[in-house]
Amino acid sequence: MATIVGGLGLSHSPTIVSGKLNNKANDPAWAPIFENFAEVKQWLVEKEVDAIFMIYNDHITSFFFDHYSMFAMGVDDEYQPADEGGGAIPIPPIPGHAGLARHIGEVMVSEEFDMSFFQKKGIDHGCFSPLSMIALDEDGWKGSIVPLQVGVLQWPVPSASRCYKFGKALRKAIQSYPEDLRVAVVATGGLSHQVHGERCGFTNETWDNDFLDLLETAPEQLTDLTIAEYAERGGWEGAEVIMWLIMRGALSEQVKQIHRATYLPSMTNIATLVLEDLGDQPAATELDAIRAKAVAELAGVEALEGTYPFSYEVSHRAWRLNDFLHRLIIPAHRDAFVNDPEPLYELFALSDDEKTMLRERQWIELIRYGVIFFSVEKMAAVLGVSNPEIYAAFRGLSLEEFQATRNVSIKYSVSHKPSAG
Repeated sequence: MATIVGGLGLSHSPTIVSGKLNNKANDPAWAPIFENFAEVKQWLVEKEVDAIFMIYNDHITSFFFDHYSMFAMGVDDEYQPADEGGGAIPIPPIPGHAGLARHIGEVMVSEEFDMSFFQKKGIDHGCFSPLSMIALDEDGWKGSIVPLQVGVLQWPVPSASRCYKFGKALRKAIQSYPEDLRVAVVATGGLSHQVHGERCGFTNETWDNDFLDLLETAPEQLTDLTIAEYAERGGWEGAEVIMWLIMRGALSEQVKQIHRATYLPSMTNIATLVLEDLGDQPAATELDAIRAKAVAELAGVEALEGTYPFSYEVSHRAWRLNDFLHRLIIPAHRDAFVNDPEPLYELFALSDDEKTMLRERQWIELIRYGVIFFSVEKMAAVLGVSNPEIYAAFRGLSLEEFQATRNVSIKYSVSHKPSAG
């Protein structure tokens, strides 16, 4: 069973990764940042942490306001640094723990948190800035992450109380993962700072220390504060420390402070915090109940012949082909698919099996492979094939035989153009 070893609170200012990449460790102005993160890195290595649940907020890099979620979790097996405008930072991609992520997602949804999930998105400095200090060197932490992007930039945002409750459910999710895994929960962001408006440059070290005190010993008191009160005390952008309550909620009541430091060189009070979890592991029966609840909604679906639930495991496995077919909504892509598909197959690095399914219009094989029906439907529409023709192929029937099972024999598709034939 997975064990929560402890929780970390780490600032994610771009100052951090800038100092790392520009070799500022021996510069007196930057040295405290390196010294403080070195203690965090040492703790992770000593505790043999296998995976980090990384709580951060994106800075309008990979997540924009055309679709902005409160809780969006990565379910991928690798995460690349994102380009924030000056090119992606030269840091290697970090492995993701897709199995743990999928399990956490199932449990969190069963606990009635409305989650979003993402794959193939770059991660910006909100995540990679602290990671650069603990995982980039030869002697650094070696492991995988599960990133959680929290939407704290566009109102309304989650309340402090909601974040704390999320952490409580997250504890259940991590501890019920059935494989032996040592996990640290990391919250990033803060401490006090404001980077916009006439109040730009505001900091409050007294509040920062009060916040850290309460986070360790009385986190419930922090859940009573409104976002406006967090902004008053720590600056508007400093209100992102509500994400630290997710981390604290995922820990037991019994924690031991191993390390705590702050350093205010410029715009942000840069903090590093290590809280070791001293709580007990739940009983096996309790963990079994959590796992059973997480999959209860799909219990028995395996008995439905010819039914293929589209899970995040399937989505990840068949990502390349689903991505290829989804792009048929782009005129140039669909024109190339119809008129000269072979170079397009090569461009998207499709496998031989994937190419064959497309060339031969193997409709049911696409479904069995993991292509969601609505991607298949787009492909059919582009090729001038009606929906009933696909349905007939799924059933192994001729179009006439399939139409005989319907109340009315009609042909239609998602295309506005008439179907062929």
